[in-house]
Amino acid sequence: MAQQSIITKNRIVPLDKIRNVGIIAHIDSGKTTTTERILFYTGRTYKIGDIDEGTTQMDWMPQERERGITIVSAATTTFWKDVRINIIDTPGHVDFTAEVERSLRVLDGGVVVFDAEEGVQSQSETVWRQADKYKVPRICFINKMDKLGADFEATVKEIEERLGAKPAVMVFPIGKEQDFKGVVDLLALKSLIWDQDSQGTKYSITDEIAPDIKDKVLHARAKLIEKIAETDDALLNKYLNNEKITVDELKRSLRKAVIAYKLIPVYAGTSLRNKGVQPILDAIVDYLPSPNDLKEIKAINPKTEKEEVRKLINEEKFSALAFKIQLDPHVGKLTYLRIYSGTLESGSYIYNVTRNKKERVSRVLIMHANQREEIDKAFAGEIVALVGPKDSKTGDTLADQNNPIILEKITFPEPVISLAIEPKTKADQEKLSYTLQRLAEEDPTFRVKINHETGQTIMSGMGELHLEILVDRMKREMGMFVNVGKPQVAYKETITKSTEGEGKYIKQTGGHGQYGHCLIKIEPLPRGSGFKFVNKIKGGSIPSEFIPPVEKGIIEAMEKGILIGYPLTDLQATLFDGSYHDVDSSDIAFKIAGSMALQSAAKNAGLSLIEPIMKLEVTVPENFMGVVIGDISAKRGKIIGTEKRSRAVVIKAYVPLADMSGYATVIRSLTEGRGFFYMEPSHYEDVPRNIIQTMISK
Repeated sequence: MAQQSIITKNRIVPLDKIRNVGIIAHIDSGKTTTTERILFYTGRTYKIGDIDEGTTQMDWMPQERERGITIVSAATTTFWKDVRINIIDTPGHVDFTAEVERSLRVLDGGVVVFDAEEGVQSQSETVWRQADKYKVPRICFINKMDKLGADFEATVKEIEERLGAKPAVMVFPIGKEQDFKGVVDLLALKSLIWDQDSQGTKYSITDEIAPDIKDKVLHARAKLIEKIAETDDALLNKYLNNEKITVDELKRSLRKAVIAYKLIPVYAGTSLRNKGVQPILDAIVDYLPSPNDLKEIKAINPKTEKEEVRKLINEEKFSALAFKIQLDPHVGKLTYLRIYSGTLESGSYIYNVTRNKKERVSRVLIMHANQREEIDKAFAGEIVALVGPKDSKTGDTLADQNNPIILEKITFPEPVISLAIEPKTKADQEKLSYTLQRLAEEDPTFRVKINHETGQTIMSGMGELHLEILVDRMKREMGMFVNVGKPQVAYKETITKSTEGEGKYIKQTGGHGQYGHCLIKIEPLPRGSGFKFVNKIKGGSIPSEFIPPVEKGIIEAMEKGILIGYPLTDLQATLFDGSYHDVDSSDIAFKIAGSMALQSAAKNAGLSLIEPIMKLEVTVPENFMGVVIGDISAKRGKIIGTEKRSRAVVIKAYVPLADMSGYATVIRSLTEGRGFFYMEPSHYEDVPRNIIQTMISK
């Protein structure tokens, strides 16, 4: 228990001594390696985990260890200089973007890791935008400084230009590539040289700065002081009057500037070679916010629908956000919570405001990846997991029943790819639906639907890897063996012009008949708008209780599609007239009438097909550039541009997902195994007419 007592030894720390941070980055930048070093240097683990050996603490799933990638975000707690740091290590692969999204929503600060050779990559931009969305203050760590082609200054420039950030460069690297030894701390003007034999636990701090870099160091320090002074009026006066500014004053002002998103401190090192990680821990403590710095959180009162403010303290009424559901084989369903205000005791009841349900908390746990420690009470600012709640889902607000509030929800992208699955044996059909339901509870970007016409079960996700991992988890964790169809692209149907339609459903039987009649107008909406329903019934031509069934009927007809059978999207349906029968009208009759009205209107609305377009980045040696561009063009791709990055060329393009099946094999064969690519969903675009005709005639 010695290792785990680190949490319980001083769980009740003042709020200003708590940091909730996430490690975020592009795939393969070294997030998990950096997290493993942080845990080792803070004494949380006794041995450094290795991704290649499959011994990491944070990548604990068998699939993560086999593939050397992070799939689920893992939470852990550690201490540095008496500050409690709750860390979430997130995946870098775009297929698991939901894990990054939900983690950023509940974090107070972020450490963004960059590869010193690759610079700012596509997924770096995506996670940066996600952090902007939730206003997360962050620091940058330029990792892999020992790599051939590592370029610290070029990466800082890319952070400024591509991400629109204002970097405050805190360190100057000593040596580069295989000669990288350490860094100069620019504020303290001290050299930090790491001792390789101690696994990076020991490093010397000296006032000596190598003569060949001294001028550059002094120039970089002057620039840093100027940047910090610009954010603080009192410091700016001192700076302009050439008065002495102390390091403590600079640190205080920089902390304020980071919390206000004005500056982003930038550090350098190599996690794999155990150099440069401790300054990152100091920066988390010195510059990233505690719940105290953020002071309050805004929420909506569901009774009054007015905005309310909660202070982030223990004495306030309880409020928390469920940001992740995990199915644990030992304790069942775990609900991960970020507690914003108040306290929570095990054995108590909490109120799920989103679902209007009371939930019992049987146990409260603090997590270290997949290990857990039971506690009696959790406090404001903590990230904990609960055993007990049955109905809580990702994004739900939990609060005090007498003082309910609803916190800002978490939004997730739509799935772009799907595949048909069926159980190996008929007897497993029921088990399959239970298994899929459990996986869908955990993962908000995973959707399941049953095509009643073909009897097939369709699972949809963010990419081929995402679906492959889910099928693998079904087999390993739940003993569910399935036959898998070919991945299918998530096409959607849409309309191009406005039109009206009528739905009249009359059925006479011996007793009560059925009568529903409605008239609707449909019109196209901009891409990505989804569906909007407008009720313009005047004078009670349709009673108000029959209006929701009309909307339901329209939605059901949209899901089935009109042209080829893909869901209909990006349209507004306006219900403007209809009629009813005092005796025969019913919910079901109006639902059918709504469905008929949509079908009749859509047939004359210039139906078209739209398809998911992917943003593609291919990195290849220069001599393969022509052949790769030719292949992208043959796949209906549009080249956006190319850029040189050290000894390779990065080709950027937009490509239809439909033509990208098995692209990993294609790129390997085109580039003799030396090229690699990155792809993420971008937007939807019209499918060319000739392809639609081919699809209709199949």
